Amino acid sequence: MTSIKKRLQAERRFKFYGQLGVFLSLLFVTLLMLKIFTTGSGAFFRTTIEADVFFDPAYMSVDQNSTKKEISRASFEALADSVVSSNFKNLDDANFIKVREMFTRRFDYQLRDHFLNNKDDFNKTITLDITASSDLDQIVKGNYPRNVPEAQRKINDYQLSVLDELTDQDRIGSTFNFWFFTNGDSRDPETAGIWGAIMGSFYALMVCLAFAFPIGLFASVYLEEYTKPGRITDLIEVNINNLAAVPSIVFGLLGLGMLIGVFNMPFQVPLVGGLTLGFMTLPTIIIACRSSLRAVPPSIRHGALALGATKTQATFHHVVPLALPGTLTGTIIGMAQALGETAPLLMVGMVAFVMEIPGGPLDPATGLPSQIYLWSESAERGFIEKTSAGIMLLLLFLIVMNLTAVLIRRKVEVKW
Repeated sequence: MTSIKKRLQAERRFKFYGQLGVFLSLLFVTLLMLKIFTTGSGAFFRTTIEADVFFDPAYMSVDQNSTKKEISRASFEALADSVVSSNFKNLDDANFIKVREMFTRRFDYQLRDHFLNNKDDFNKTITLDITASSDLDQIVKGNYPRNVPEAQRKINDYQLSVLDELTDQDRIGSTFNFWFFTNGDSRDPETAGIWGAIMGSFYALMVCLAFAFPIGLFASVYLEEYTKPGRITDLIEVNINNLAAVPSIVFGLLGLGMLIGVFNMPFQVPLVGGLTLGFMTLPTIIIACRSSLRAVPPSIRHGALALGATKTQATFHHVVPLALPGTLTGTIIGMAQALGETAPLLMVGMVAFVMEIPGGPLDPATGLPSQIYLWSESAERGFIEKTSAGIMLLLLFLIVMNLTAVLIRRKVEVKW
């Protein structure tokens, strides 16, 4: 009885340790997610300053009859300065500069974009919500303390007094930050966006999929259906399994040395990044596809051959379609892994500052994880919340891709 009692106690202890391990894992993940979400949620909103804007012909080189091309090329800097002067009276030169710094440096672009879509406002006064500078935005959001010495703040005491006055007049507001989802990268945190990085990752993943999936599928079919067991086959299998465990930085060096060094392919483009990620994803796809092919019962093959089908017909008409759900699941998981990789992109140059939205796989671009890395290295405080917001989007994409893989497996997988 004593022995049985000790074994039962040991079993209960083991169960408790297992539950404790699961609880601690979930606790750490929850704390991490909570930290990321609380820090990054502010990036989805931007602080605005309400201002009366008179589209004065004296400060504009275009009018309501100008074409969109002419308006896009025109400078609205003088108009932006006139807006500051008209909304804040009796400013000397020094205070004018301080007040102007409270607005985004792309103040003139915001006026231009409004006039592009509202030409009827020419020679009229309207009220606009102008985006505040990142430093002012962080003060308003409470991410930067006000009670530190003036020398340690980018917002000086005069600017704080103007901010308090604007707050009392109810001219400080907050609006959803669409720029974060529509703009490319920027040196100014208030106008920096993630769309350029998303498109860069999209093109890289499309290149990766187009390169790795067909090669992985045909390699798996050949190894599983056509080759005979032997030393060469065993050597190939060992190498494939080893490649699946190779650090991603090695594939980055492969892309740098072969694609750029040997084939002289362009630097910093999704085409090279996608091919490099394809090298890394290929072993994962081959392993998943071979497992799916191996799971198809031999009776399927034998039945097709008995009815007169050739080896190739039996393979591609019967075996491969039945193994496709598992193959797609492995492919999606491999693509999700590729989406989160930074090291290969770092080696092929997709980690540089790129403002323009890429229009194709041959345009300069950066990837989503690379953009997060760039923002985390930036000195401006406003990029802290941008970094966390980028991580939130990356996690969202990874969750969606992995969830899609699970749903595909559950919906279309055949259990033998």
